[in-house]
Amino acid sequence: MSDVKITAGPYEFLARWERERSPKTCEAFEKLFPYRQKLIHVRWSGESCWIPLGDYDLGVGVEDATSAPQAGEILFYPGGVSETEILFPYYGTIFESKAGRLAGNHLLTLTEGHENLYALGQMTLWEGAQDIVFDHA
Repeated sequence: MSDVKITAGPYEFLARWERERSPKTCEAFEKLFPYRQKLIHVRWSGESCWIPLGDYDLGVGVEDATSAPQAGEILFYPGGVSETEILFPYYGTIFESKAGRLAGNHLLTLTEGHENLYALGQMTLWEGAQDIVFDHA
């Protein structure tokens, strides 16, 4: 089942909410739809992209936080020792910042489009920021 359509660069992905794991995060993020941002490559976390959100406050705390997401497991970090952000892993990732290890709320899991994750990551690394849109599927 897919709840969310994600368009990142030239690629489309479908994802499901992780409502059992992070109910408050999912509810708050869904209210922002359609959500448009820029996706850039991470600096410390390995093979992942991210959406830096500075001091943005979504109004949620820590829920089912993890530091080692699998490719396609999208995290929301509500801020704290580092800035607020969305992590979009495409391969091996350990969630970190210059402040050290971070743990983010498991927000979404891709259900379709995995075959384009690595290409998106490489495009973002070598060609720069990509537009990304989260919307209802």
